[in-house]
Amino acid sequence: MKRALVTGLGSFTGRYLATELESASYDVYGTVYGTEVRGDRESSLDLWDRDAVRELVLKVSPDVVVHLAAISFVAHGDVAEIYRTNILGTRNLLEALALCDKKPEAILLASSANIYGQTTADPIVETTLFNPLNDYAVSKLAMEQMARLWMDKLPITIVRPFNYTGVGQPLNFLLSKIVDYYRRGEKDIELGNLDVARDFSDVRMVARAYAKLLHLAPAGEVFNVCSGKSYTLQQILALMGEIAGYEIKVKVNPAFVRENEVKSLRGSNASLIEAIGSLEAIPLQETLRWMYEEAMIDDANRY
Repeated sequence: MKRALVTGLGSFTGRYLATELESASYDVYGTVYGTEVRGDRESSLDLWDRDAVRELVLKVSPDVVVHLAAISFVAHGDVAEIYRTNILGTRNLLEALALCDKKPEAILLASSANIYGQTTADPIVETTLFNPLNDYAVSKLAMEQMARLWMDKLPITIVRPFNYTGVGQPLNFLLSKIVDYYRRGEKDIELGNLDVARDFSDVRMVARAYAKLLHLAPAGEVFNVCSGKSYTLQQILALMGEIAGYEIKVKVNPAFVRENEVKSLRGSNASLIEAIGSLEAIPLQETLRWMYEEAMIDDANRY
């Protein structure tokens, strides 16, 4: 069987991607950070440790690689950690892969739609000019540019996922937080700007898209991964109200209003569909219902 190496295997996205790859008959190996290692196919790894990264790559000798490990929370407080992990960590991985006698057949690097920043483009295509407005976005753009130094040596594909969500996403992400409030029957919630609009996808669709790109290995290409539809927070609250059967009172907390907030992000998935075929998109209302109902089942099983 072929081997897949997934950095960030223990992450929200990593768990769903592992399921997709296993169903495609890959032996899945992965890195975790700050979590308990489960089994001999997981390794606790600090991507800043160049020698440790090299040792792991030699040990696994992967046929395909997906690099998910990153600081992915925009409001993460340690700026230095954002840059070290998202740029230096990625460079250490690419260097290790390039030095292997056996080169991977495909390498997928997860960037972010945040690199587009504030733009008038609607929808946003892969050639839209970049305008990053926070350190996370700058780090991801720098990661992309750095990765181009290795494209003559390695079969690298870059993906720029827009927002996505699903069961198991940490509660510091917006939609997970909102679903959790409804799950607990809260009467009010504090949020930031209610008029911001985002393109939301289901994590299961994202994982399927990543797996298909690994199979096709379009080296040197860049793809938006998105639904092509955007929703404001007001619209999301209305959908959750229908699902939960009640309306929640919203208070705008100035502390949650980010400086340089990007008002709208809606992507075009035309290039991705052309490359991999149908996305089997899942409507946002179905994703939210899945998250809400799974949370209610977990509550019931807890007692």
